[in-house]
Amino acid sequence: MRALALTEQGLTYTSDYPTPVLQPGQVRLKIRRAGICNTDLELVKGYLNFRGVLGHEFTAEVIEGAADWLGARVVGEINVACGVCDLCREGIPSQCRERATVGIRNHDGAFADELALSSSVLHRIPDGVTDDQAVFAEPLAAAYQIIEATHISPRDEIILIGAGKLGMLCAQVLKLTGARVRAVVRREHQAKLLNQWGIEAVKLADLPHNRAHLVVDCTGESGGFAAALDLVRPRGTIVLKSTYDGLPQADLTRAVVDEIKIMGSRCGPFAAALRALEHGLIDTAPLIEARYPLSDGLTAMQAAAQSGTLKVLLEM
Repeated sequence: MRALALTEQGLTYTSDYPTPVLQPGQVRLKIRRAGICNTDLELVKGYLNFRGVLGHEFTAEVIEGAADWLGARVVGEINVACGVCDLCREGIPSQCRERATVGIRNHDGAFADELALSSSVLHRIPDGVTDDQAVFAEPLAAAYQIIEATHISPRDEIILIGAGKLGMLCAQVLKLTGARVRAVVRREHQAKLLNQWGIEAVKLADLPHNRAHLVVDCTGESGGFAAALDLVRPRGTIVLKSTYDGLPQADLTRAVVDEIKIMGSRCGPFAAALRALEHGLIDTAPLIEARYPLSDGLTAMQAAAQSGTLKVLLEM
């Protein structure tokens, strides 16, 4: 089958990658769409030393496996848990000690014609949600994890840093809380999109220090954490949505003195994301910047790596 895979020779497109063999509990998926994420770009640079097929944002059709799944149009969570470790038994499978992560760690991903995946992590796509919308389910679920894990009052002042692919989704989710949301932008097209959704677009230099109840860092840059510390108020909260390229340098003494809560945030509730898409609460269409066939996957990855680029899709 065709696939875009990381090998010892680097990122490679191949037409003869081995077709996945089903394991107990798995179904075979025919991939329909896949989205390129910043994590995919970091993996190419050497993050986690991953080898295999990239891709963890996808829509697919079940073509083999349990009868109740056959023909279903689905999205899938990225964490494939063992089900028996202490964290799994405590109901935290996303932090399973033995987990595989689709397209990221010990599990092939969706930049291919087919993918074998446990049915336990699948979610059916509602009939009214298109493939173009559903391909955002995984990052949108990650955005919903912010309000799953953090209490937000409608009276809060929220600042989001990093209005890129994930940041645009996070900003829309945060706006649903009724709080005042401001998003830091570097480019005019970011500001236009945010203003279209009724979200304030601002420059970092124009924001007051130590005033925000909540700061969300989606920059993916080591300087994002330091900027968040400058913006958050005493006893405020910083939510880190970034996997940083490089080690952040920040004055952690301020976190102690100002009693700042720092929270890492990763994967989130798919059901909430799919409901939001079904009911038109989140606008994804303007976030799609380009589409490429899988055979042009190498070009697609180069396009996605350009600074300021929003979502690039692979179509199978």
